[in-house]
Amino acid sequence: MENKKLGYLILSFSVVASILAFGFMGVIGKQTTALQCYPTSECQRVESLLGLSHIAVGLIAFIGALGVYLLFFSTSEEAILKRLEDEKNMKIEEDKFSLILKAMDDNEIKVITAIKEQDGITQSTLRFRTDLSKAKISQVLSDFERKHLIKRESKGKTYAVYLAESF
Repeated sequence: MENKKLGYLILSFSVVASILAFGFMGVIGKQTTALQCYPTSECQRVESLLGLSHIAVGLIAFIGALGVYLLFFSTSEEAILKRLEDEKNMKIEEDKFSLILKAMDDNEIKVITAIKEQDGITQSTLRFRTDLSKAKISQVLSDFERKHLIKRESKGKTYAVYLAESF
């Protein structure tokens, strides 16, 4: 059941139970006044019922607070499931990326990591970030493009480099 609906249901139940409990306490109070409660067995019964009614009011207040919590503060199951699904997908992507890194040499790892950190990085910026020569960057990127790991788009006199969508 959705949390808001459950919250409304619980809150409604606690309101009805509160009305009944306070009505019962009123009846017991009238009996106490009518008996003028001296230490008799009848007065002790009324006093014990009055004590139990206070416990009932406490439980009803707790149920009401639970209803308010569910109504206003609780996140829905859909939001929790969506967050868990997103975390799972991110973990899968990270695992896939680390698996690909295991098959690369140091220069290729530097390049692909820099591209992942800054999607759309230009080749000239990539050269400075990885501290590799222009020829080595070009060679590594051509190799990645052939393997469908990246895609390059013309950006002035250089290229912007993006990770492939299948990555």
